[in-house]
Amino acid sequence: MHTVLMLADPPAQMLPARSQMAFTLASHIILVPLGVALPLITLIMHGYGLRRGDETALLLARRWSAVMAVQFAIGVVTGTVLSFEFGLLWPGMMGRWGDVFGIGFGVEAWAFFLEAVLIAVYLYGWRRLPARTHFLLGLPLPFAALLGAFGIIAANSWMNTPRGFTLDAAGNPTDVEIWKAIFTPMFGPQYWHFVVAMFLTAGYVVAGVYATGWLRGRRDHYHRLGFTIPFTLAAVCTPVQFVLGDSIARQVFHKQPVKFAAMEIVWKTDTHVPEYLYGRLQPDGTVSGGVKIPQLDSILAGFRPDTKVTGLTSVPAGDRPTAAEATIAHFTFDSMVFIGSGLILLALCYAFVWLRHRRLPASPWFYRCAAVAGVASVAAVECGWITTEVGRQPWIVYQNMRVAEAVTSTRASSLWVMFALVIVVYVFVFGSFLVILLKMRTRWREADAAGGPRPPREAPEADTPYGPRSAGSPR
Repeated sequence: MHTVLMLADPPAQMLPARSQMAFTLASHIILVPLGVALPLITLIMHGYGLRRGDETALLLARRWSAVMAVQFAIGVVTGTVLSFEFGLLWPGMMGRWGDVFGIGFGVEAWAFFLEAVLIAVYLYGWRRLPARTHFLLGLPLPFAALLGAFGIIAANSWMNTPRGFTLDAAGNPTDVEIWKAIFTPMFGPQYWHFVVAMFLTAGYVVAGVYATGWLRGRRDHYHRLGFTIPFTLAAVCTPVQFVLGDSIARQVFHKQPVKFAAMEIVWKTDTHVPEYLYGRLQPDGTVSGGVKIPQLDSILAGFRPDTKVTGLTSVPAGDRPTAAEATIAHFTFDSMVFIGSGLILLALCYAFVWLRHRRLPASPWFYRCAAVAGVASVAAVECGWITTEVGRQPWIVYQNMRVAEAVTSTRASSLWVMFALVIVVYVFVFGSFLVILLKMRTRWREADAAGGPRPPREAPEADTPYGPRSAGSPR
């Protein structure tokens, strides 16, 4: 009776709280691929430049490091907002479970501080340190970025498969075992799936900028190199990600069967379950629209058509996603798979031309697709997070605490006002980020068009990535 009541009458503050959390998370996730992977891409370009004595590669690495610093500053702002929201919007979860999984947020905070120091040292070193020393000091940067990802994925995977505690008579966690709370059954699959997704996405985003330049006629060594290295990294990661994605879906099938049922809109537990591409689950369990492929879901889950797939009706209505939530999870999951399949084809095309002819593809259509791949891969990341979070409903801590139990008691009207203020702040922050990037691009193009760096009043570019500075520049 209590479950049915909660399902029928969710607290009024649930909608604004969930809306704000969804908005801030969706906004922050746009920056995360560059935050996690751009340090590695930059250092690969940096190492290539040092090894080949290629000043163009060093110039690209230096410019990317400037973008990395700006992106990091914006990411700190949006990430800090998210951290505060956990306490402000979901005090029920943090009050009861913070001692169990809060270590993940602590690790992320320390990683942020470490990465800030390392980025400062790396930027400082371009004009002031010996080339080899500077490169070596930059090597810890990718590991600091991965440490931040470690912390946040540890927290999220714990919410999906909570472990490392026992419950007392009042239902509160005791006897916390930190290592078990961090390394939950879903941590490994989620972490590696996430990390490779970040490398893949950042590679396609960066390469997409230079693919656009290629389409506009800028086909010099600068644009060729700026495209080749990040795109190659992304192309290598794409088939790896496809395998990891299949693996994590199978882990969800075993560890979170109800979430899997939502992702695949399976209503009743059965064998020989069909796969629906973009079908819509109705409240009565029927599926409308989409393309039905007989037995495929059972085959994908267990490699056999007689594999039993758990359905949504295996648990009470209050313990599973609604039909609308299941449809959202299903649509985003299918979209993620669809985008990943397209990226696989693009990577195979690139590999085929390179291995056969030892050159980049020449077709404009390839570069059009490469330019779109960056946006598509960001969309796939968004879809992945939506699938993860919506598919877990109504649980905020899987099978231990519902979202309705965790939400703040603050009045809904106050939460809507706070949400509106957050939107205003985010529009300003992301608008500033875009303006800064455009100004940096304009300045770099003017420097390139002039045949080298100019000596303007603002800090100039060095004549080479490792100096000396132009005559008349401020010391």
